[in-house]
Amino acid sequence: MKITSLLTAFGLVSLIMQTPALGKTPAELNDLQIAHVAYVADNIDIKYAHLALALSDNQAIREFAQTMIRDHTAVNDQALALLKKLGAQPQDNLLSQTLQQNSVGLIDEMSKLRGAAFDKRYAENELAYHKAVNKLVEFSFIPNIENAEVKALFKAGLAIFQVHEGHANMMVKSLR
Repeated sequence: MKITSLLTAFGLVSLIMQTPALGKTPAELNDLQIAHVAYVADNIDIKYAHLALALSDNQAIREFAQTMIRDHTAVNDQALALLKKLGAQPQDNLLSQTLQQNSVGLIDEMSKLRGAAFDKRYAENELAYHKAVNKLVEFSFIPNIENAEVKALFKAGLAIFQVHEGHANMMVKSLR
């Protein structure tokens, strides 16, 4: 993994796991704040995938990107339907805002790459991103979600996103 991917992963994990500077740790967020962080994280990965479809000619990268769009959109649609059923709105917070802001720089960086350099960077980012977000969901969000239906949705999403992590890991290895 390139040093920039390691820094990206470290930065995301640090941001996610050490957010006292943002006012709350992930464990202190309420269900609606957690829902918003997850929604933003899904949308960020969808943006990365659209960038991959625009810039990559690698069939494996393109198929993975299409899977990211399909799966993350489906989970977001389920989350929005559940929130509607519960009569609730996700609550924006500093963690979701920071994730969104940080993604802008990474999209800018990746958009300047082409060919094998882009493919490798995209795959490395997907692996680091899924590792960090999956860790957050498994160890900080799920144990602290109070609503049983929301918790069940997060568990189902985590299972899907752990498969994504494995797929991203295989992509990184194949691009070395």
